[in-house]
Amino acid sequence: MRTTMTIDEDIAAQIKKKRIVENGKSFKEVVNETLRDGLRFAAESERKPKRKFELKGRILRSRMAFNFNKVHQLVEVVDEEHDFK
Repeated sequence: MRTTMTIDEDIAAQIKKKRIVENGKSFKEVVNETLRDGLRFAAESERKPKRKFELKGRILRSRMAFNFNKVHQLVEVVDEEHDFK
């Protein structure tokens, strides 16, 4: 199939580099191979089951003897440790 399309300069530069590395393949061959590889990769990644992200929580215990829900107690402890008075 023949078609006309605009290729961004950075993509065209990459294709030209790939042509040199792959022993002078035609621009058309390199574009077709690259499109096939991209489509194959997309199809394979859709088929792969996604790993479920799981975060295990744990209970944090305070080493100090005050309730973190009571902010004024925390402020008093910090003030005493740093002598902000």
